[in-house]
Amino acid sequence: MDETTTELPDFDLAVSGGGRLRRSDLLGGRAVLYFYPKDDTPGCTLEGREFTGLLPEFERAGVLVYGVSPDSGESHDRFAAKCDLGIPLVSDPDHRLIDFFQLWVTKTRYGQSYMGVERSTFLIGPDGGVQREWRRVQPEGHASEVLAAVKGASGQD
Repeated sequence: MDETTTELPDFDLAVSGGGRLRRSDLLGGRAVLYFYPKDDTPGCTLEGREFTGLLPEFERAGVLVYGVSPDSGESHDRFAAKCDLGIPLVSDPDHRLIDFFQLWVTKTRYGQSYMGVERSTFLIGPDGGVQREWRRVQPEGHASEVLAAVKGASGQD
């Protein structure tokens, strides 16, 4: 869906580097929350590096970018350092946001079922509402797609 009025719930989650992210931190501006399954895996590393590479353009558009997974803050710190990621990584081990967006799903790999995060991204508006969503995305090129949508929504080239 392209436009909704769904508002984020209240939350207070740890961020890589020792910070915190709360719903109130996102009010008054725009933010991208991209959800990924697991730190230091090939697709998640590719996606994180692509968002990091485009971070200056997101910042020029006035948009904050956060990666969210159920991994711990310590795991996020190791992942960010190892892969030179510039995106703040949000730790959601209790699935506060993951469950809100219904991203904890049954997945299948090599015939085995398991629970995991469905790779998805959400553009949050100044009121804390979801302006746009991308579900079940492929990591390669996704950051560019989100950036193009962000720029289009703000009238930038």
